[in-house]
Amino acid sequence: MYYRNEWKYLVTDADLAVLGARLKVLLPMDKHQTGSAYAIRSLYFDDLQNSCLRENEAGVDDRRKFRLRLYNGSAERIQLEIKEKLHGKTHKSSCIVSADECRRIMAGAAPPIGPGTPAPRNLLSVAMRTAGMAPKVIVEYERTAFVGRSGNVRITFDRNISACVQLGSFLEPKVHLTPILPAGQHVLEVKFDEFLPDYVAQALELGKLRQTAFSKYYLCRLALPGPMAERTREYEF
Repeated sequence: MYYRNEWKYLVTDADLAVLGARLKVLLPMDKHQTGSAYAIRSLYFDDLQNSCLRENEAGVDDRRKFRLRLYNGSAERIQLEIKEKLHGKTHKSSCIVSADECRRIMAGAAPPIGPGTPAPRNLLSVAMRTAGMAPKVIVEYERTAFVGRSGNVRITFDRNISACVQLGSFLEPKVHLTPILPAGQHVLEVKFDEFLPDYVAQALELGKLRQTAFSKYYLCRLALPGPMAERTREYEF
């Protein structure tokens, strides 16, 4: 299975302004990006034991998350994704689901399994049937992405990370969001295959970046009312 490096950093508006000015002359923007940023909305799942949440908190190395994802509030293209982490690296697999199938999954109906069914759909179906895997939280943020062929680099600025527990609104154009970080605080993600080109590493050097194990899913679960809310952690620069 193909795994990638994924480094994360907490950054400020000022940090992103400096990094953006450097990167835009070195790397092209993501070809799917129209404008300065695009919105990502994900519906994350967990089982009856909140295993994904607890494994994230414990720092378990070999773990898996299920999510449904759409872009810019549009239900025209919905992806079912599985993100796996092993030895500090990540792997993502995905398949397209229709809006009707998405609604059935959200209502608790496990997808049917059959010959030729994509692996993500099969794995989610099994998890729903055996472990009670179900939607838990909506995570939304604005992303600016730079890409490079050398090292298969992808640098993303994720701004205004927010959460929503009104799970039934996932397919709506707008959802009610609660910010999970203080104003002006965001996340920088650096993804690459075997190596990070020197010119990219130099452009990212601010003299103060500190790598973190930041998880949008984890923080959004803790930031909203529920049995885990009292365990919210503070992330500071």
